Amino acid sequence: MSTLLQHAQIDWDDQGRPHSRQYDDVYFSKNEGTDETRYVFLEQTRLAQRFAALAPHACLVIGETGFGTGMNFFCAWQLFTEQAHADARLHFISVEKYPLGRDDMARAARLWPEMAAFTEPFLAQYVAVHPGFQQFSFDNGRVTLTLLIGDVLEQLPQLDASIDVWFLDGFAPAKNPDMWTPELFGQLARLAHPGTALGTFTTTGWVRRGLIDAGFTMKKIPGIGKKWEVMSGEYTGHPSPAIATPWYARPAPVAGPRQALVIGAGLAGSASAASLAARGWQVTVLERHAAPAQEASGNPQGVLYLKLSAHGTALSQMILAGFGFTRRQLERLQRGRDWDACGVLQLAFDSQEGERQAKLAEAFDSSLLRALEQADAEAIAGVALPAGGLFYPEGGWVHPPALCQAQLQHPNIRVQLHQDVVELRKADGLWQAWDGERLLASAPLVVLAGAADVRRFAPCAQLPLKRIRGQITRLPATEASRALRTVVCADGYVAPPRGDEHTLGASFDFHNDDLTPTVAEHQGNLALLDEISSDLAARLGAEALDAEQLQGRAAFRCTSPDYLPIVGPVADPEVFAQAYAVLGKDARQVPEVACPWLDGLYVNSGHGSRGLITAPLSGELIAAWASGEPLPLPRAVAEACHPNRFMLRRLIRGK
Repeated sequence: MSTLLQHAQIDWDDQGRPHSRQYDDVYFSKNEGTDETRYVFLEQTRLAQRFAALAPHACLVIGETGFGTGMNFFCAWQLFTEQAHADARLHFISVEKYPLGRDDMARAARLWPEMAAFTEPFLAQYVAVHPGFQQFSFDNGRVTLTLLIGDVLEQLPQLDASIDVWFLDGFAPAKNPDMWTPELFGQLARLAHPGTALGTFTTTGWVRRGLIDAGFTMKKIPGIGKKWEVMSGEYTGHPSPAIATPWYARPAPVAGPRQALVIGAGLAGSASAASLAARGWQVTVLERHAAPAQEASGNPQGVLYLKLSAHGTALSQMILAGFGFTRRQLERLQRGRDWDACGVLQLAFDSQEGERQAKLAEAFDSSLLRALEQADAEAIAGVALPAGGLFYPEGGWVHPPALCQAQLQHPNIRVQLHQDVVELRKADGLWQAWDGERLLASAPLVVLAGAADVRRFAPCAQLPLKRIRGQITRLPATEASRALRTVVCADGYVAPPRGDEHTLGASFDFHNDDLTPTVAEHQGNLALLDEISSDLAARLGAEALDAEQLQGRAAFRCTSPDYLPIVGPVADPEVFAQAYAVLGKDARQVPEVACPWLDGLYVNSGHGSRGLITAPLSGELIAAWASGEPLPLPRAVAEACHPNRFMLRRLIRGK
């Protein structure tokens, strides 16, 4: 998987129209741009009728090859707004190898001032667009856009979706022959179902024959403008076989009313509730504390911290996708009070870390991260530093409670406080949440989002979650310390002030279960500060501070052995072990046994110190599983985060 982003290289003609240097081709014709889109893609696939026929909560999925300037997306979104039921949904998935840079995208979008109601919300979120799956959410979650950034034959095979309409809009086959291949047509067919419509500008013979061979019935139709003919068709081939591994196959969408319980109102719970609510679920959030975000999600400042690998691991792909998704959500919060895109600087504190950072700087685009020498790092940070490091210009700090509160504002969400769920029971197709002898609530779907406490419920008792106590220290800002302009990390981190306080942290303690802040850990945090910047420590008057008088808070991070979150549907552990016992003798076996799902039970946990980056996208993953919608992550990454991975490993290892 390529991790290096290449932006589109564009020349603008004298009328302000974009032309691709990579393909020596225009993005759209000079005079008929939006007219062509509406004729070729919207009319030929009968999109207006499809939108009008959508039932409430139904979702139409459009797939596209070649996002370009986004014109097809804006036109489809506009038509959806005009034709579809207020509770219907649109999910638009588009592959783009060379995404436009932000300035070019804004320049292109403003060629259509009449589309501003659609282009402006998009431009407001057009940040942190990096390789892989990048999900956007518009109109209170009614419209989802997933951009697959990279080569079409790397990206589409990873997509888990059922596409209702295909737009084939890459550059002309003569200019871009690498895309129009039998492999591509095979992927279009894999993701289609009988009746999937397809529209395209091209009528090139080998493209038409390739689509027919893949199972599409194609016909030429009169063109528009300078195009004599265009093509449309539909999929008439056989449905693709289901995924081969039953323990990762999708459970059937939850039957019954769209009602859900979410247990826990931290980052994972709030995100799960928001993503379900956006898909029409009525969500009740049960929180045992007096307010949301009281545990690990309650720190005054959390860091958007990207610990990446140069090798495109599942964790790296999750972090890149999650970082983009969270960053776009933050654009809706109040900058300076709730978050700040001040950047994050990771110091190269020893030679080993320096080597790791050098590999990352080669593997990723400078818009995501760049290596800085000490002098440049100091210029950006505003304080003296012991070394240079990696700078993440789109990173920063977040006030996690503000993000949780924003996610819980949806009209479909009801938060119930002081509700301590100690037991789950299943009766008459509903999950019941009990506190002793008191029934708190019930629904066909429940999401367990209480960090390590998900293990108090029998189906999750064997999940290998470990709790790690972390303590932060709150330091009063001084006039001199306000020079700090970016988050700086080494073994700990320190953030620019939020209001009148810096956040400094965080300790790691695997053995202490007491959440009372300790003087020793305040002292440990001050030692971390001195390692990060003795200059900043002096500006804060750290030597004169009395650790016994310092304020702070402690909470438990919750992490898994492979550092990936645990997100997805839950199976019955005992029946699972029986159903797939043969794997203990031969791990290559794939028994044709349906996974024994506990219907409607999901878990969202194990985010460690990366919850700000992984929890919001994990909420989308839960909602996609539960609603039968396209997954917001590559299939392999969703499987790497799946709760069943641990039961599977235990069986294979014979434990």
